[in-house]
Amino acid sequence: MTMKIESIINKLVTLALLGIVNTMSAQDKLFTLEDLNYGGNNFYNMQPKNMYLTWWGEKLVNTDVEECHLVDTKTGTKQTLFSLDDINTWAESDSVKYVRHLMNASFPYPDKPIVAVGNRKAYILIDFEAKKVVWQDSISGQIANDWNPQSCATAYVEDYQLFVADADGKKHQLSTDGSREIVYGQSVHRDEFGITKGTFWSPNGQRLAFYRMDQSMVADYPQVDIFPREATYEPDKYPMTGMTSHKVTVGVYDLQTQKTVYLQAGDPTDRYFTNIAWSPDSKTIYMFELNRGQNDCRLVSYDAETGSRITELYRETSEKYVEPLHPIEFLPWNHTQFILQSQKDGYNHLYLYNTDGKLLKQLTSGPWVVLKVVGFNKKTQSVIILSNEKHLLQSNLYAVNIKTGKRTLLDRGIGYARSVELSASGQQAYESFTAPEIPRIIDIVNTTSGKQCELLKADDPWKGYQQPIFESGSIKAADGITDLFYRMVKPADFDATKSYPTVVYVYGGPHAHNIDASWHWASRSWETYMAQKGYIIFILDNRGAENRGRDFEQATFHQLGQIEMKDQMKGVDYLRTLPYVDINRLGVHGWSYGGYMTISLMTNYPDVFKVGVAGGPVIDWKWYEVMYGERYMGTPENNPEGYAKCSLITKAKDLKGKLQIITGYNDATVVPQHCLSFLDACIKAGTQPDFFAYPGEPHNMRGHASVHLHERITQYFEDYLK
Repeated sequence: MTMKIESIINKLVTLALLGIVNTMSAQDKLFTLEDLNYGGNNFYNMQPKNMYLTWWGEKLVNTDVEECHLVDTKTGTKQTLFSLDDINTWAESDSVKYVRHLMNASFPYPDKPIVAVGNRKAYILIDFEAKKVVWQDSISGQIANDWNPQSCATAYVEDYQLFVADADGKKHQLSTDGSREIVYGQSVHRDEFGITKGTFWSPNGQRLAFYRMDQSMVADYPQVDIFPREATYEPDKYPMTGMTSHKVTVGVYDLQTQKTVYLQAGDPTDRYFTNIAWSPDSKTIYMFELNRGQNDCRLVSYDAETGSRITELYRETSEKYVEPLHPIEFLPWNHTQFILQSQKDGYNHLYLYNTDGKLLKQLTSGPWVVLKVVGFNKKTQSVIILSNEKHLLQSNLYAVNIKTGKRTLLDRGIGYARSVELSASGQQAYESFTAPEIPRIIDIVNTTSGKQCELLKADDPWKGYQQPIFESGSIKAADGITDLFYRMVKPADFDATKSYPTVVYVYGGPHAHNIDASWHWASRSWETYMAQKGYIIFILDNRGAENRGRDFEQATFHQLGQIEMKDQMKGVDYLRTLPYVDINRLGVHGWSYGGYMTISLMTNYPDVFKVGVAGGPVIDWKWYEVMYGERYMGTPENNPEGYAKCSLITKAKDLKGKLQIITGYNDATVVPQHCLSFLDACIKAGTQPDFFAYPGEPHNMRGHASVHLHERITQYFEDYLK
């Protein structure tokens, strides 16, 4: 009798176990870094479904790999416009055959059946109704290619020299002294102040404004290429805080006269020129000019024909810093008025000015931020914006009426908009957004009526996998007043009666945030990998992060890392209140500014954090570049106490826990001098960090090296925290 009962029980247990195994295999697959990391071989299959979209006037086009489809903006239905085979048939010349895909196809003329496509050999315009090439160039693949649809002229850089090829293919050389030290037509000021490129076509396509950067006086940082038989010297121009910086001037080339003039902006020494904008009539250039101290900003106009200075239209000063990030934008229906963005009232808002420099009105106001000016609806005479007015963690689409200032919510009022593009008239938009429980939705929005048509709702690409638990909430900052938002990622089988090792992931610096109302609360894929291995991950956006207003951002002025650490420790205090967090197994990890924060926390609170992994860390701000470093820290000469307090060199002696430092061997952003100097300080102090370098890699690991990197980070916590 006993044997029969035992046999029955054993069979039931076996069946139950088989059921569990079958259920796990069918519904609860485990992630790998090849699935989760952007360098992984299965990463793109794990991303929410998307659509490539662009406007052809008022017509919406889905640009897919093999075909372009017209999309009905009221119903979302599609019909084929042409195929990739069609394009390659119509492109008869061997030099432009074999366009590989249509995802980057564009329609530069709202009222013409012209599609622009290209490959490495050429850029072509095809009339898809006439089924023939109507124009092509032969200079694709050069540096800084900038094609203008009005004149069909292309600006580009070749062998350091700036050229313009006109519509007939004739090349005009604009410079002769270009070199590694004299840089033309490319981004300057190390991509600060919103700068992303170095050429700026006028609206009529007949004039080209361009940057010329003289960096011959800037010190070289001695980078080395280790891969040749004999390692070679490949220096980077790197102006460190308090040291000699480069000099920038702005030239203007006229296609009609074939002459170049330079804007008469005065001595460029220790000045920044940024956010170049053209008047609608192509006769005037507007530019923000900033002193090296970055506390005195002026908007100045120039005559594009002569280069002469016209007038100063606007000036903004600050006891801390002013940071111009956006060019002015003229109203399409009134070319004497423009919109200027500033956070002078405490939050980034829109102001309406006229070309005499008179403030007409403040268009937006409130304790929230205009995140982006998307464009204009000409019919309703409204400016279309993204803002976090609905919630500080959201990004939503609004229309702001220029006359009345009335704001109208245009989208669903949830989630975080990732991309928005207006039609030619601005009366339609497509918006791709995500929300904590929504991988992706693409809506077509009528910006006049506010009506929406759902074009795509992506399924969960992680369905069938063991997904962690994603949560978000808020705590008070160290000032006891300010709300700080956090994200927590827990294992899929989380049990509140258990105790989990916990890792604080941190960035903490300006111009970034970690938490928003997007899918999984903007969780990084590595957090999922760690949760799967039995960790809790905690992420807190401290004061100093973006999109929370001027005072929130500038709280860290002249003392980087200090306020941020206090706020992060408030996060630790919160973790202490959670019975399932093993506070004796607390780790910390971050990259770049987050690497700086990781070592700061490990050495300032050595009894709190047991294990840390610091990637690409700043160690001492005197080794960081001029524009970013001096904005927040001043110079070592005018802020010696701040530099001393924020340096981690003197903190090397305080290291107790296990710390791994990782860097790209050829990092041109946070140069290796930072890591190596900290290692030297640790040697002298007798402390024992670990160190790993990725040969040939820059500030962030590329391709499959990123998979290796994140496996290494994970293994370090597995070895020493778990």
